[in-house]
Amino acid sequence: MRGVRFDEFGGPEVLRLVELELPEPGAGEVTIDVAYVGVNFADLQARSIGYRVAGLPFVPGLELSGHVRAVGAGVEGLTVGQPVAAITEGGAYAEVAVAKAATVFPVPEGVDLRTAATLPTVLPTAYALVHTVGRLQPGETVLVQAAAGGVGTVAGQVAKLAGAGAVYGVVSSAAKADYARKLGYDDAFLSDTFDDEVRAATGGRGVDLVLDPVGGQTLQRGLDALALFGRLVSFGNAGGEPAWQVGSPQLYPRGRSVAGFSILGLTANEPQVLREIASRAFELVTSGQVDLPITAEFPLGEVAEAHRLMESRTSTGKLILSLGA
Repeated sequence: MRGVRFDEFGGPEVLRLVELELPEPGAGEVTIDVAYVGVNFADLQARSIGYRVAGLPFVPGLELSGHVRAVGAGVEGLTVGQPVAAITEGGAYAEVAVAKAATVFPVPEGVDLRTAATLPTVLPTAYALVHTVGRLQPGETVLVQAAAGGVGTVAGQVAKLAGAGAVYGVVSSAAKADYARKLGYDDAFLSDTFDDEVRAATGGRGVDLVLDPVGGQTLQRGLDALALFGRLVSFGNAGGEPAWQVGSPQLYPRGRSVAGFSILGLTANEPQVLREIASRAFELVTSGQVDLPITAEFPLGEVAEAHRLMESRTSTGKLILSLGA
């Protein structure tokens, strides 16, 4: 079967289309004939710095859609030929992938496989950030970093549905700001000036909830943009800065709090909780309340171009790979 792997860390050029051995499912696993793969920033980090890579060579890819090819011992509730979406521990950039049955989800009725490839990580992440960890209350204000990206495009919609009084986005360009506003953000600010603009938009009060996948100085500035008793949820370090630190001087005076979230951590450690969150999140798509915009699609052999586009920070929405299944 065809697949994409890298044998060394580096730029998009290390990604190679190769022939791979066809996998078989072990106990508690299924194999899936892959139709589409979601491209995530974590894939770029795996390729460039070895994020969550146990060893080389490595086949990247964390989320996919397709049809169940075979089921391993002890697997219940999944059948051969069934359309599914799945989170994997790598290996999705291939015609056949292996996933733990606990992180394989039947595709909701009325959702096509192309859209289903965007479901496993983006939608549960956005739902958890707003509800499970962020605990948004009706009328509260929200600030979403990277608002034009995959999670950002959905998080703003989820926050609106949860009754947010106002939802603001932070983006890197005027074009992305326009894109975010079209998706329903009340306003979108540029990353260089967002803290001043947040204070202006809120009359100096600040926002109740900040969702931050960037880290570093951006996270510190987001803390300063919080209102009294505001919360910040960190769910990534896309900026690549050294690990941030927050202590009592930043938190105590105004009763602020910081939480963290990782969909991959939940996948590895609490798959049942993941399934519960995913079930509630998927309902937002099947009911038509949330749109998952796919803005670019690449064949598997052009995966390097997909990575280059995402690294350019000019892309919006979700990028996917098509395997023609």
